[in-house]
Amino acid sequence: MSQTTKTHIIHDRNARGHAQIGWLDSYHTFSFSSFYDPNRMGFRSLRVINEDRIAPGAGFPTHGHRDMEILTYVLSGAVEHKDSLGTGSVIRPGDAQIMSAGTGIQHSEFNPSPTEPLHLLQIWILPDEQGLTPRYEQKAFPPEEKRGKLRLIAAKDGRDGAVVIHQDIDLYASILEPSDVVNYHVKPHRYAWLQITQGIVTLNGEELRAGDGVQITGEEQLEISTNIGGEILLFDLA
Repeated sequence: MSQTTKTHIIHDRNARGHAQIGWLDSYHTFSFSSFYDPNRMGFRSLRVINEDRIAPGAGFPTHGHRDMEILTYVLSGAVEHKDSLGTGSVIRPGDAQIMSAGTGIQHSEFNPSPTEPLHLLQIWILPDEQGLTPRYEQKAFPPEEKRGKLRLIAAKDGRDGAVVIHQDIDLYASILEPSDVVNYHVKPHRYAWLQITQGIVTLNGEELRAGDGVQITGEEQLEISTNIGGEILLFDLA
């Protein structure tokens, strides 16, 4: 169920789509694959937020994408990535990885560990222009840069060391410990999406848990805190 408070709507973690195919346990915030909800077709340029758990040694074989900005955010474990640009990399917790599919790209994603499960978010964002040249970028953001504060990890202009994304989005990450409070002002004529990735946090006094998402429409002052610890992603959207 969703509930409305002021200018935001809470998308409950238990209302997400769910698919399990043995090696993959996946929850879908927005309509994806066989999960369809006309009220969950994305938000602004956000189109997919999938929370995936991938078994050791398993993963997605080579497949293609077009005209999509695809961002991988690892919560635990690691992803081995290979693509048709010749990129070969390992993505670990704290990294921001962006793949601009543009005119077309092929890639594979595997859990290289023989013993450790992989837990990640895969995020798809509609680009502001179609037919772009495919590209790949990855940067590491140490935990100390995110503890108790919002760290910009992706932006259209790549400022402050963020990875570049072809859309008018500022994406922030934060790791919150007990007594931490972060504040953010959503400006008029802007929108935001808050994704709880781990733990329990409160947004303006309302408790949210890992998997919950909050759709924010219009100007609002956000106060985000925790009593036990948590991790968040905050999207500031056109």
